[in-house]
Amino acid sequence: MPSFKNKIAIAYDFDGTLAPGNMQEYDFIPDLEMDSHEFWKKSNEIAKQHDMDEVLAYMYLMLEKAKEKNIPIKKEDFFKYGAQISFYQGVEQYFERINKYAEEKGFETEHYIISSGLREFVEGTSIARHFKDIFASGFMYNEINVACWPALGVNYTNKTQFLFRINKGIHNSYDNTLINKIVPENEKPIPFSNMIYLGDGETDIPAMKMVKMQGGYTIAVYNEHINSGSHLPARRNPKELCEEIVRQQRADFLAPANYTENSPLDVLIKRCIDKIAAEQELILLQL
Repeated sequence: MPSFKNKIAIAYDFDGTLAPGNMQEYDFIPDLEMDSHEFWKKSNEIAKQHDMDEVLAYMYLMLEKAKEKNIPIKKEDFFKYGAQISFYQGVEQYFERINKYAEEKGFETEHYIISSGLREFVEGTSIARHFKDIFASGFMYNEINVACWPALGVNYTNKTQFLFRINKGIHNSYDNTLINKIVPENEKPIPFSNMIYLGDGETDIPAMKMVKMQGGYTIAVYNEHINSGSHLPARRNPKELCEEIVRQQRADFLAPANYTENSPLDVLIKRCIDKIAAEQELILLQL
């Protein structure tokens, strides 16, 4: 018999989901004296040349170009770049409002980032304090705190492992013992049915599909003010892409990436919370 769980997890991709564009494009890439298209083209060439993961390729290129330009790459420098990131409308006010809404329904809400972007950048943002965990690509640092090697690369397929970490209450990226251990459903802190996942495109499909198949709720969001992606010239219209993801039943809903109160996205998230609350009430009637 399922057990009552009073926690809800909302997991977010970052680039394109909470903030327009890619986080490296705000200040870091311009400081390299490159434009975004040039940077991502070079990164993709490196990945192809070395049969390399694209996330590790862009992280390598960041370090190499920063060294060429004598740009500081200590952790605190990355925090400063993160502080320059701007968000979609309503994001900075959204978290406390949605927490209050869920609390009124009897639930504690935990927010998580699952992103191919850099955790150091996210940690420097004005919204970092709202996240229980930031599962994102990141660097390791030497004895003088300078980035020297990729510590973690989060790509579109391994995003799913972090959902299992949330499910089992694992708050790090290195512990692979518990994540592979069989844990009874009633002992898992947050069941998938109490999860909501927000993503903006193809790189989120495996994570969205898994949450949906496990009984959670998935929302594909799109920037309603642009017609194509910044570093993928052939990328399709963001709304059309999200419509296809929903049509193919990889996500439940779609909405513009507008987090203001009573926006379509705000209403969708609240209705998902309502559904989770109703399902948990039914569980209580079984106990």
